[in-house]
Amino acid sequence: MEDTEIIALYLERNENAIHETDIKYHNYLFTIAHNILHDSEDSSECLDDTYVKTWNSIPPEIPKIFPAWLSKIIRNISLDLYRKKNRDKRKADTYSEALDDFDNMIGTGNQPEEQFNFTLLQETINEFLQNLPLLQRNLFLCRYYYMDSLKDAAAYCDMSQAAAKSSLFRMRNDLKEYLIKKGFDL
Repeated sequence: MEDTEIIALYLERNENAIHETDIKYHNYLFTIAHNILHDSEDSSECLDDTYVKTWNSIPPEIPKIFPAWLSKIIRNISLDLYRKKNRDKRKADTYSEALDDFDNMIGTGNQPEEQFNFTLLQETINEFLQNLPLLQRNLFLCRYYYMDSLKDAAAYCDMSQAAAKSSLFRMRNDLKEYLIKKGFDL
């Protein structure tokens, strides 16, 4: 079923919308959650929560790019659950490792001025990513948005792990320079 047809089911408040969404996007969404949580039960719970949030959001919202819209929902739900479960401890996992790459570059968002500039930061990072060649953009998104392991991100981009690691290192440095050039104090 096409995305427009699935969205039309949501707009009609037809419960088949959730079933059709699950048929088409179950594996995609489950993978995003599992890359963050590394737990099948928690990932399934996040998937269910994603369907509920989608049901409650359409209408009034009408997503333009349905899979990207869904991925944002499940990613946020999964990150919230991850933070809740790991509030007092920081395990050495793929999510923590991915964030460690940026620890020295981007603040925690706890200061009022950091919160105020967060939207501008997102827009600037999106600009940076749009200027990257497609392969590099995909590698960056696999690693830092979808939280794929270095091994999986490299495989997806048909690269060796060493090449992917080196490319990600260069992209982080380029991003840092780009952010400084755009006026961010890093």
